[in-house]
Amino acid sequence: MVKINEFLYEGDDLGATYNKDFTTFKVWAPTQEDVKVIIYEHYDDKYGKVYPMTKNDNGVWELELVGDYKNKYYNYIVKKDIYEVETPDPYTKGATVNGQKGMIVDFSSINPEGWENHKIPQPIKSTESIIYEMHIRDFSVHKSSGMKYKGKYLAFTEMGTKNEEGLSTGIAHLKELGITHIHFLPIFDFASVDEKEENEYNWGYDPYLYNVPEGSYSTNPYDGRVRIYELKKMIMTLHENDIRVIMDVVYNHTYEVETSPFNILVPKYYYRTDSEGHYTNGSGCGNEIASEKPMVRKFIIDSLKFWAKEYKIDGFRFDLMGLFDEYTVKEIERELREINPNILLYGEPWTGGISGLDEKYQFRKGKQRGMNVAVFNDDFRNAIKGDNDGMGLGFVNGGADLEREIKKGIVGSIDYDLDKKGFADEPSETVNYVSCHDNLILFDKIEKTNYYMSFEERAKMNKLALSIILTSQGIPFIQGGTEFLRTKKGSSNSYNAGDEINGIDWSRKTTYLEIFNYIKDLISLRKNSKVMTLGRAEDIRKYLKFIKSEPKSVAYLLTSPYEEDYRQMIIIHNANLKEIDVKLPLPGQWKVIANEYEVNQNGVAKGIEICTDSVKVAPLSTYILINI
Repeated sequence: MVKINEFLYEGDDLGATYNKDFTTFKVWAPTQEDVKVIIYEHYDDKYGKVYPMTKNDNGVWELELVGDYKNKYYNYIVKKDIYEVETPDPYTKGATVNGQKGMIVDFSSINPEGWENHKIPQPIKSTESIIYEMHIRDFSVHKSSGMKYKGKYLAFTEMGTKNEEGLSTGIAHLKELGITHIHFLPIFDFASVDEKEENEYNWGYDPYLYNVPEGSYSTNPYDGRVRIYELKKMIMTLHENDIRVIMDVVYNHTYEVETSPFNILVPKYYYRTDSEGHYTNGSGCGNEIASEKPMVRKFIIDSLKFWAKEYKIDGFRFDLMGLFDEYTVKEIERELREINPNILLYGEPWTGGISGLDEKYQFRKGKQRGMNVAVFNDDFRNAIKGDNDGMGLGFVNGGADLEREIKKGIVGSIDYDLDKKGFADEPSETVNYVSCHDNLILFDKIEKTNYYMSFEERAKMNKLALSIILTSQGIPFIQGGTEFLRTKKGSSNSYNAGDEINGIDWSRKTTYLEIFNYIKDLISLRKNSKVMTLGRAEDIRKYLKFIKSEPKSVAYLLTSPYEEDYRQMIIIHNANLKEIDVKLPLPGQWKVIANEYEVNQNGVAKGIEICTDSVKVAPLSTYILINI
């Protein structure tokens, strides 16, 4: 019996490596007794030419084919019992429809014009990031989007699009809002939609070919070149509009086990199993990838490096990062920083079930300390809005005694003082959010818990929740569309609910333009105020001081060491249904630049003049004052 752990390969050339005069194929399959390559001239060929491969001592099967095989298609053939089975290469970088065949890729012949030297956004601190989460299809598919390439990568290349009332949509909306990063739900090849069908829908957390763009978002899923070109065109356009691209990656499980290229080539190696050989299910999806095994760790890191280099990806969001072992995360961070020192790395510090990995090795919340990796801050999320799908109340929608938890989130979940201790060493380790694609979207959650209140009051709660996120230390993250009260009609798990539930209705931007403008201007204020994006815990302790305010409110003073900032700023979040009076901590005149109506950096917010001793803060609102 083959002792599989004795066969390790450290080279960076697994897969099909194209040269004009020859192509080299390498696949790690130490337990196989016979492996062949089958070459197809065209994506729709039923028959191909078969070539035997040679096995090396390290468990790698190899073949060099002389000739120009640019953008032709290939698979591997292995024995399974008495049958031969054909499978795509897990390392393939291109594919035809539904991943039926891999592709020998010559990227230089596919790249959009100007790709190699296109303008990349300037580096910023991670705490200066403002992340906007979006699904490719949701962005453009609604009739109100004004975009031609509905549901496609190319929608993100369309400039100047507008809704029916003439307000900006698409990439122009993103620029107007002022976000720095767009976080895309999975854009690698996933198996939960049929790419031959035009209107199938899924979020995409069902990986099949990890190094291949998803074909359903391309205008032609059959020709493997098209998805590569169109994804790069999208990334290049976003970059040239000063928007960085974050890729949501799912290395914790595969869509299925038996049909996975991993399991066909090296049965059971890539997965965690229990003492009886059964697949463990820490993902909640039927299986979990064994990141702690050397060749699994290598695949994950090789794949991430490929996306960072070839597609110039600016950051990665890791699904169920709790299923990763701590050492793998350290290696990921180390290797990716060598490619891009400013790459943004964050993930979910939890699992989806009971894992086969010992909990002491799982990358849980707190394990990120000092690692230059961030995690989603579910403590802050729950404090702001309550539980995800139930009737639980948070600070903004009627919950009580949550001021301490809100303060912990505001300071970036660091160890601020004896009363407010968090899970982070530095503010760059927390991703502050109040909703994401999972569970009820923010406004639907507020509608559920506060159905008996007026629509106006619920809208104020939505605005207050986002205001807290955008004024707190750490990395702010907002779910796309929440800036104009996006709804999913009460669906708490819309992963396959289709366009009617998930598609963004851009007419809501017109209806709730005041809220959009408030969030847009608040983002601008944050970007112009270095004291709101402090990178070190010691600076937060030094420059942020809480001040006394009534129950169900939180107030604090920011004193900036930066010349270009306002010298002193007071931020007050009032979650009461009544007006409150807050005594100002320092003498002098204070100008209100943000209130329940607007954010006005250069003037006085509508309805308020100058304050001296105290300020009256309207119900369900955020006020921001500067010392003049």
